Amino acid sequence: MAIPSRVVALSGEMATVECFGEQRDVSLMLMDGPLALGDYVLVQAGGFAYERVTPTRAQETLDILSAVIGQPAAA
Repeated sequence: MAIPSRVVALSGEMATVECFGEQRDVSLMLMDGPLALGDYVLVQAGGFAYERVTPTRAQETLDILSAVIGQPAAA
């Protein structure tokens, strides 16, 4: 399962993303275009971002997941 993660830092072919207060570094090698800070991406196992998602869709998904796990989603 991929959870939308917000891009908080960019460095070449790598990005730092945040989801539910946790940050991790991911590879952008599978992305088909440039990203900007604040974009949301889906990250697959192994740490590769592979798809950009709209902020609205990302927030909807995060809201549903936060209800399931009992942790507030960041806006």
